[in-house]
Amino acid sequence: MNDVPEILYEDNHIIALNKKSGQIVQGDKTGDIPLSEIVKQYIKAKYNKPGDVFIGVPHRLDRPVSGVVLFARTSKALTRLNEIFRSKEAKKTYFAICSEQPPKDSDRLVNYILRNTKQNKSYISEVSTENTKQAILDYKLIAKSEKYFLLEINLLTGRHHQIRCQLAHIDCPIKGDLKYGYKRANENGGINLHAGEINIVHPVKKEPLIIKAPFPDEKIWRVFSEIK
Repeated sequence: MNDVPEILYEDNHIIALNKKSGQIVQGDKTGDIPLSEIVKQYIKAKYNKPGDVFIGVPHRLDRPVSGVVLFARTSKALTRLNEIFRSKEAKKTYFAICSEQPPKDSDRLVNYILRNTKQNKSYISEVSTENTKQAILDYKLIAKSEKYFLLEINLLTGRHHQIRCQLAHIDCPIKGDLKYGYKRANENGGINLHAGEINIVHPVKKEPLIIKAPFPDEKIWRVFSEIK
């Protein structure tokens, strides 16, 4: 069985993992084994389940991004999670490391985003058109090191590459993100964007649930773990 990332939460209805940068959540054209399949193998082995194991994917993280990913273990949980994410009832908090200080210590960014599917990239549009979608996030500067700045981001809409695109637009591309203007790649090929927390109402138990993902065990994240 492939190594299962750190399990952040698990019950009969849902399971949450701390995804590593470079892992894919769901199968794609690369043919690499996705987390959804790794979780199936884990559930099958742990609970000695015969036949196919159900795992639903209510949301995704970009491949170079790390952090909390939530999976459904039943179709009932998946249906309700899909509705929670669709209706923006899930509060998602991210952390980003940039080498440039943002123009303000805190701000709300509101833009129109145009997705280019051929390039797998999004662009800021100065005007709203039938092909654009409004993107909104709040950020605040919460820590500094000698060279880098740590931003906490509350995502208010869930657009393609939204955080990456909007931060680049204010001249704060995320460390390692060559696609959005950062000058150098990270050694692991990932970017320093981390999904740190999901805050939802449990889809079956109907109780408040906050799932937090610790920072990756990497030097630059360890620096901010100590000073945050």
